[in-house]
Amino acid sequence: MIIGVPKEIKNHEYRVGMVPASVRELTIRGHQVLVETQAGIGIGCTDQDYVDAGAEIIGSAEGVFAQADMIVKVKEPQAVERAMLRPGQILFTYLHLAPDAPQTEDLVKSGAICIAYETVTDARGGLPLLAPMSEVAGRMSIQAGAQALEKSNQGRGMLLGGVPGVEPAKVVVIGGGMVGRNAALMAVGMGADVTILDRNVNVLRELNNQFENRAKVIYSTAEALEQHVLEADLVIGGVLIPGAAAPKLVTRDHIAKMKPGAAIVDVAIDQGGCVETSKPTTHQDPVYIVDDVVHYCVANMPGAVPRTSTFALNNATLPYIIALAEKGYAKALLDDAHLMNGLNVMDGKVTCREVAEALDYPYFNPNELVKA
Repeated sequence: MIIGVPKEIKNHEYRVGMVPASVRELTIRGHQVLVETQAGIGIGCTDQDYVDAGAEIIGSAEGVFAQADMIVKVKEPQAVERAMLRPGQILFTYLHLAPDAPQTEDLVKSGAICIAYETVTDARGGLPLLAPMSEVAGRMSIQAGAQALEKSNQGRGMLLGGVPGVEPAKVVVIGGGMVGRNAALMAVGMGADVTILDRNVNVLRELNNQFENRAKVIYSTAEALEQHVLEADLVIGGVLIPGAAAPKLVTRDHIAKMKPGAAIVDVAIDQGGCVETSKPTTHQDPVYIVDDVVHYCVANMPGAVPRTSTFALNNATLPYIIALAEKGYAKALLDDAHLMNGLNVMDGKVTCREVAEALDYPYFNPNELVKA
């Protein structure tokens, strides 16, 4: 198979779909890997590093898309990239389609086989290709939140951990999944007063065992959420419904009643955000103010630490890339029900139920579409 790795073009996105070590795993198996020139420069990998791994360097994204059987990326394809997709071509990347009607429309029109990292599952009910970036984003959310609380960013002017004799900031984490527990881990480590809200009792038990008395673990009702959000100095939104648009748990009314200078980091913004006043921002211009509350809603947070993020992501994606290359997409999907769950769009049909429901498309069962 010919695998193509274009350079990422989203604003301040420095990650890359494959590192040289991953490329080598494909080339030693007899596959051809085309890498756009300078694609790995953001993680400190040169064109020569990719050549040494067996890749061929291509001078443009157009050249990569035109020749490759499978495109491996990190972020969702931008409009100019979507226009280069063709029927039968495999696209393997993060898609986050539920809140993104234009992208979904373009992928449907392309006829490509579009497999989303974020909906691939595993035997334990987890999301193995989303998990590494959720770990990074969860930890980064506290760094971002700490900066958002600084007065120069119109925040409350608080140090997360306080100092002896001065109260620490109150951090409220909504969602106890991979993002939430990593955010809480960082916030606790910095000495903040941390509260985690979740509706899954088993998750609450796990969090209670993990954090013991270092963080409060609360069952999330509408009343509990409102109480803790209004008391918070920093709110981290880490809610996820796989494949679906995030529920708007923090309302505009909540925002209006929050402390002036409080901050929100909406990590769920990739799926539309769990805060009613959220809108996607970039690393170039990450924050904005609504009702005196600082909003940080960068849609590709891990892109700011691309080396860590890319290597963590490749550790998770490589076995699936190899399976798709070795078997072809049909056999790879039919052999692995968890990879099949990653199929979002195929041959002009939406095959992810949550995306179909969110954007009012007919839903097609992927198991009935994919033929050996």
